[in-house]
Amino acid sequence: MTLAEGGIDLFIPETYDIVWSLIILVIVALFFYKFFLPKFNAIFDERAAKIEGNIAKAEQAKKDADAAKAKYEAQLSNARVEASKIRDDARAEASHIIADARSRAESDAAQITANAQRSIESQHRQAMVSLKGEVGTLAAALAGKILGSKLEDSDVQSSMIDNLLDEMDSDKK
Repeated sequence: MTLAEGGIDLFIPETYDIVWSLIILVIVALFFYKFFLPKFNAIFDERAAKIEGNIAKAEQAKKDADAAKAKYEAQLSNARVEASKIRDDARAEASHIIADARSRAESDAAQITANAQRSIESQHRQAMVSLKGEVGTLAAALAGKILGSKLEDSDVQSSMIDNLLDEMDSDKK
């Protein structure tokens, strides 16, 4: 046998090697199919069930999150409406309080002004009475000096003082 003739035959196995290799391959395939394949299928089924369970949990969590978000947005909207209402009520109450304070201040100012006016008028009357008395006394003393004697009669003094004061009042007007 030369190298050229036996060259390709070297790579082709003998028939008995092929048969025994096929028998061992069938035995290994049967052993794998009988023992390992059910375990692999069980592991794959378990993992698939776990993944499906996680997907279901994720979908449920998403639904819960969406529901919570909707509830939160509703509460937030209600809170905004309530805050707006409270703000409007506070503004209305503030304007009412300001109006009350303003009316009280105006009332107090009017009352103080009226009291001051009455006090001024009272003091004016007192001053006029006092002034009339003093003017009357001075006028009587002056008239007595002018006439050379003191006016002794109080009725005469009174009528003369009244006439003098009436003349002064008519001169003012």
